[in-house]
Amino acid sequence: MKISLADRNDISGLCALLDTLFSQEAEFTPNRDSQIKGLSDIIENPDIGSIVVAREGDQVIGMVNLLYTVSTALGGRVVLLEDMVVDPRSRDKGVGSALLEFGIEYARQKDCFRISLLTDADNDGAHRFYERHGFERSSMTVFRKLLV
Repeated sequence: MKISLADRNDISGLCALLDTLFSQEAEFTPNRDSQIKGLSDIIENPDIGSIVVAREGDQVIGMVNLLYTVSTALGGRVVLLEDMVVDPRSRDKGVGSALLEFGIEYARQKDCFRISLLTDADNDGAHRFYERHGFERSSMTVFRKLLV
């Protein structure tokens, strides 16, 4: 397995992973055109973020997005971790941990102060996974308003 940053050639494999992720999330449904647009925006604009991928040979078997913003509370760059997914056939082999550890170290190298993420409230497996990697539950509550 190799962990690296994604490039345009990975978009098809990334979309397949997003299909898997969005079919299990409560608030999202797969939309290939939207996925291609979002992935392209991130890959082509490194100030927006970075996509970390796990590869087995030529196959993309896992991904995580690191999206950047600035925290006025911390006075610097922070990361929103999104779209963490591993192909179901590659789960329970350390792929997710390798992706997350790479992403955390990459964010440190980019001088980020914090990583935040969202999971479905009932995804106990994801909650345990992130807690094992040092993440803590926040007392903050998420609110959303769709603008499209």
